[in-house]
Amino acid sequence: MPAPRHIGLSLGRLSHWHDGLGEFSRQLGGALAAQAARLRDEFGWQLHFHLPRQFHGVFGEQVGYLATHTTQRWLHLRATRFALWHLLHQHNRLRAPLGTRRLVETVHDLNFLHSKSADKVERYRQRQRRRLARCDAAIAITHHVAQDILRELAPVPVPLQVIHNGATDLSAVPREPVTGISDGPPYLLHVSRMAPSKNIVALLALADAWPGQRIVLAGATSTYTDEVRRLIAARGLRNVVMQLDLSVGQKAALYAGCRGFLFPSLAEGFGLPPIEAMHFGKPVFLSRLTSLPEVGGAVAHYFDGFDGAAMRSVVEAGLAADAAPGRAEAIVAHARGFSWARCAEAHIALYRALVGP
Repeated sequence: MPAPRHIGLSLGRLSHWHDGLGEFSRQLGGALAAQAARLRDEFGWQLHFHLPRQFHGVFGEQVGYLATHTTQRWLHLRATRFALWHLLHQHNRLRAPLGTRRLVETVHDLNFLHSKSADKVERYRQRQRRRLARCDAAIAITHHVAQDILRELAPVPVPLQVIHNGATDLSAVPREPVTGISDGPPYLLHVSRMAPSKNIVALLALADAWPGQRIVLAGATSTYTDEVRRLIAARGLRNVVMQLDLSVGQKAALYAGCRGFLFPSLAEGFGLPPIEAMHFGKPVFLSRLTSLPEVGGAVAHYFDGFDGAAMRSVVEAGLAADAAPGRAEAIVAHARGFSWARCAEAHIALYRALVGP
């Protein structure tokens, strides 16, 4: 058996799995953990997951677990020496353990370009450039993100590789009915973490322009969901329903039962929910902004603007087009191109290039 080498995968101080970063961390971590025994036997790698104690054990018994602590923002001491430490996202402020030989960071987006005021953007640029300067390699989750990095952080101080995310296929998950939805009239679906960047206001404009069409908004409870409720009430939108904090089985039921999936997001590094919907063969409607055309490809339909009446026209035309024979199968085939197993293999190849065979 090869001499042992330790690989650290840092999820940071995550508090839940119910957003894009949580889903990425859980699914990539699970795909790597599924190969832990093989990686140990072939390469001597021992995988360790760095995350809060309440999540220890989630990736099984073949891997190690390391607790996070606030003081690791400044100094991270471990008796173990790590051949490689992978920061799974750029919001992770915890440092690699002292003595780590190789450092990798995944950059999911440069959304500060769209969300921060002009006087803050340069500060965020410099912060991200400093983070990458400490690394031996960086990963971008789409070519769009890579292009943002090359343009906004030039000169980029580290080799950069694109590894597309996988997307979870929920089509075989046992479905749990959602009260008031599963047995109601046909609906269009939106699933996200329900933040302003997801452009929920555009969906409300669509609902206003299409009073006979029910729209279901699903996600996690937040302060912003309270604001969305106020907007729905103020506009008298009886055709908009919110469903929050759903189980996986309930989310699968919503995907399976919808007429189509709506995702007019303003800024995405990838966009997992549209691919999840495509696994069910559903028509998908996206904005043309940031990474979404790269992810949705030719099988998705796109909003060129967010006027409610214009959005309705796009959706009606797309629903009709995707009713044609073979369209659902083409949509599913596109979704299957984004697998977590393939994503994990690309990560393993990068790790091998950095730490040696």
